[in-house]
Amino acid sequence: MPLKTPFRFIKTRYDANKAGYFGDFGGQYVPEVLMKPLQELELAYQAIQTDQVFIDELNALFETYAGRPTPLFYAENLSKAWGDGIELYIKFEGLNHTGAHKLNHCLGQALMAKRLGKKRIIAETGAGQHGLATATIAAKLGLPCTIYMGAIDYDRQRPNVFWMKQLGADVVAVEHGSKRLKDAVTATLQDWITHFEDTFYILGSTVGPHPFPSIVRDFQSIVGLETKEQIKAFGFELPDTMLACVGGGCNALGFFNPFLEEDAVELIGVEPGGSGIDKEGGHATRLQKNLKTGIVEGYKSYFIQNDEGQILPTHSISAGLDYAGIGPQHAYLFDQGRVSYGFVCDDAVKEAFSELARYEGVIGALESLHAIAYAKQLAKDALKSKGKRKKVLVNLSGRGDKDLFILAQSLGGSAWEQFLDSELQRLKGEAL
Repeated sequence: MPLKTPFRFIKTRYDANKAGYFGDFGGQYVPEVLMKPLQELELAYQAIQTDQVFIDELNALFETYAGRPTPLFYAENLSKAWGDGIELYIKFEGLNHTGAHKLNHCLGQALMAKRLGKKRIIAETGAGQHGLATATIAAKLGLPCTIYMGAIDYDRQRPNVFWMKQLGADVVAVEHGSKRLKDAVTATLQDWITHFEDTFYILGSTVGPHPFPSIVRDFQSIVGLETKEQIKAFGFELPDTMLACVGGGCNALGFFNPFLEEDAVELIGVEPGGSGIDKEGGHATRLQKNLKTGIVEGYKSYFIQNDEGQILPTHSISAGLDYAGIGPQHAYLFDQGRVSYGFVCDDAVKEAFSELARYEGVIGALESLHAIAYAKQLAKDALKSKGKRKKVLVNLSGRGDKDLFILAQSLGGSAWEQFLDSELQRLKGEAL
């Protein structure tokens, strides 16, 4: 039986123009050597949009391999715990194969690699979920795979590093720069420059040179397409508000894209406030203040940078959101006023993690919990205003298994430290 809500390509007035720009943002700022693979990629992207064989194959993988559709559920307990100021509905991408939304665009790009006859896959990753999804589909296709990961994220996300290696991927810890996602992207682009003839770069978010931002958004749009159909079962056609966390921005754009033309729907992207947006190096918000346009890693957008254009350090409790830039379509949607962007700090995210687990029995990813934390703010505001009870949708883009070591450090107490110490001693004893 085919998917009830199959994937399809969507065109909106907020799409990139033929030159690859969303308003003033986007483009292709790359070395001349990369223009050939980008042109090849663009031609393939144009072709698949009207290729029903490709679309049918992707839908079959979504259903039989990824496990789509993922559920949308009413978070009744959490809504009540917050005072019933809002009705909270959660789209749970954590039940997608590999535990996050990332597999959606990996499947689509992997089929493009197959179509182009590429023999090798490369990718960058921050939180590890994109790397895990890439390694997964590379294993299924029988292709060698190299994943680049900032050394700091490599250490913070050891569970995903372990799984990627079990899937046969070569995971490279990038030691230069800030040792985070930005540097992993740079390393992957350098690899692609050297090996583009036989290598396909599966990019992990709606960033990079054109046409990557559009490609990733389009494959992620299955999330919003399903959501638009699923809300009907709850007795309404459109929500009042939709929330999603924003790093590079793929989970948000995939969620929002089928609703961009629905002007009555409020769309909010939630940035990582870290330890506070007034602290240099203490957050990863690009759109809250001191807006600075830059050209980094092949595209033009807003970046966290100094007056000389140098990228500044970032911080977030979530490894997938500590990126210094934001996707060019997000920058455009911000300038157009179609999407508004807020932020929450690490402490609120940890509180949201505990409440979602306690009241709904769901272990969410730290990235996605930024949106849950912001929903709590909306619930508080609604109680104060005593207005209409809004229907609020959140894209919970992943499970929190990968965040065990980050969360346990702050929530596990001394028992967790004692466990790690005893395991270390046991392993040392076995090694003797």
